[in-house]
Amino acid sequence: MGKTTKNVALILLFLTLIVLLALMIYLHFFASADQDISGQWTTRADLSEQASVTAFLWLQDIEGVDVSLEELETCMEGLTVQVDLTLEQTARSEGTFRCYIVPESYENCNQAAYEAFAAVFRELLGERLRMAGYTGDTGAEAVETLVTETFGMSTVSYLTSCGPALLPSLEELQGEYDGSGTYATAEGILTRQFEAGGARRTETESYIRVESELILTKGDDAEDSDDYPVLYILHQAE
Repeated sequence: MGKTTKNVALILLFLTLIVLLALMIYLHFFASADQDISGQWTTRADLSEQASVTAFLWLQDIEGVDVSLEELETCMEGLTVQVDLTLEQTARSEGTFRCYIVPESYENCNQAAYEAFAAVFRELLGERLRMAGYTGDTGAEAVETLVTETFGMSTVSYLTSCGPALLPSLEELQGEYDGSGTYATAEGILTRQFEAGGARRTETESYIRVESELILTKGDDAEDSDDYPVLYILHQAE
């Protein structure tokens, strides 16, 4: 009886050692890989809300124009700029990084913002002409022709030159996002120390890596920013 009990105990101990060994192998080859966030990552920072609010406030100063913020938000969806983040691990749980706004994406976003705004402006101008008793064509093409004849430029050019700045300037966004320096990770917290480009600062973010996605949220001690979008989900560049 005693010998049987001893054999069972040895078998259980052996099985426990196998389980522990398997767990250690998993943690070494798989779990540690999740902590390695090095690579090239990209995301899109959404500027739609800021553009919509800016356009709405500008239109409020024009007498006889009736448009809601919700209508503008619908027309100006999907205004994003590309943000690229490169993380290069130099030691366990630390490395160097570089983050920047892609200038071409800003130019495309700015152009798209004014094209969307122009479409709304032409529609509102057509309504105002009808209210004023104008009996001619007030369709989009006809209104565009009227704008060109009146101001000597297209609606998009007019709004770009004389209208509000729908987006923050590229320099403002670069000051917020651009920079390089060192990073460290610990217990799901990514700390980036900006040492060059933009303002010298430290940013703390919680992170989770799920295969080819890196999910970032602001850490508890990070400063809140209502002016610029927060990076949430980055996709690993191919």
